[in-house]
Amino acid sequence: MKAGTKLGLVACFLAMGTAALWFYLTRQVSLPDDRTLFAIVLLAAAGLGVLAYIKGTGLVGGVPPAAAIVIGLFLPFTMSVSEQTVEADRVIAVGDRVPRFSARDAAGEIFDSDTLHGHLVLIKFFRAHW
Repeated sequence: MKAGTKLGLVACFLAMGTAALWFYLTRQVSLPDDRTLFAIVLLAAAGLGVLAYIKGTGLVGGVPPAAAIVIGLFLPFTMSVSEQTVEADRVIAVGDRVPRFSARDAAGEIFDSDTLHGHLVLIKFFRAHW
């Protein structure tokens, strides 16, 4: 196995492992406020993928570094363009009255928040980062 292929496999596992952790944290709604470490690791994986091509890979051995480069560049890009900021004066605290809203539910029907009046309800909105 060529040295570049080995390096490409390491780069691919690093990129895929970091991306898997990112999506796991996304599902758990526990993304860190500082995403710098994720971006650095993913960019390093992309750099290792490029280095793998410089060292030399075979035809099949070129697939893992390509995956590392794509994942290592795409995910940090999406992180940088989808920053979420919260305006402090618009935050709804526990116990506050929810502003009236309507939206489509999973069945495609219109849901109106007025139907919740008089009931204890937990509403959680989450926008993933991708």
